[in-house]
Amino acid sequence: MRAPKPGIRAVLATGLMTAALVTGGTVAAVDLTPNAVANAEAAAPAGTAPEGVTLAYSPLLEVAKGLPKVSAQQVLNLATSQVGTSENPYGGGTKFHHWYMNSDRAAETIARDGGTRYGYANAPWCDMFVSWVGNQLGISPVLGEDAYTVRHAEWFAQNNRWGTVPAPGAVVFFDWNGGKDIHDIQHVGFVIKDNGDGTIETVEGNTGNGVVEVRERQTADVVGYGYPVYTA
Repeated sequence: MRAPKPGIRAVLATGLMTAALVTGGTVAAVDLTPNAVANAEAAAPAGTAPEGVTLAYSPLLEVAKGLPKVSAQQVLNLATSQVGTSENPYGGGTKFHHWYMNSDRAAETIARDGGTRYGYANAPWCDMFVSWVGNQLGISPVLGEDAYTVRHAEWFAQNNRWGTVPAPGAVVFFDWNGGKDIHDIQHVGFVIKDNGDGTIETVEGNTGNGVVEVRERQTADVVGYGYPVYTA
């Protein structure tokens, strides 16, 4: 479900020569001069773009060099290990709620969107689940961390990690009305695989009757995909 505007503020602020990349409390000054970008692209770790996906240079590639080496499969293994985790009758109470509402990210969200930490206790939690997975593996700065699906998708787009190919480990954003506008996004999960028939297999939180489940989804309902930087 679409969350009521919570999450990490991770914004790429570009200038003519440098960019300040804000990734969950870590600020990296990134040189965006042509020579620096060319050198960074040449030195980028293998596998930073999914197979079949063409992406412009992203400063997240630099950030990834200081993080644990994590693969898309490791992310999917952790996400699917949570299948069956369910909310309480009030729509909250999961480990994902508890982690997010007590995190530094919640303070950033409150500053951005208003509200209180307790407001996360029973909030829609699909993006909290996605963000929790990244946090557990130490790659939040390159996977993103938010409880508001729209802001999370915007962050991927701002960092040149957004596209239309359903690669395994991609963060998939949905609009159940079939729209393609980021601002209409209602739900989020991880892509497990492309079934090749107009559907994808996913793992999602806050789906069904408020649980983590593996689902089959129509690609017609997908707004787009965010591509975390995987380096293993």
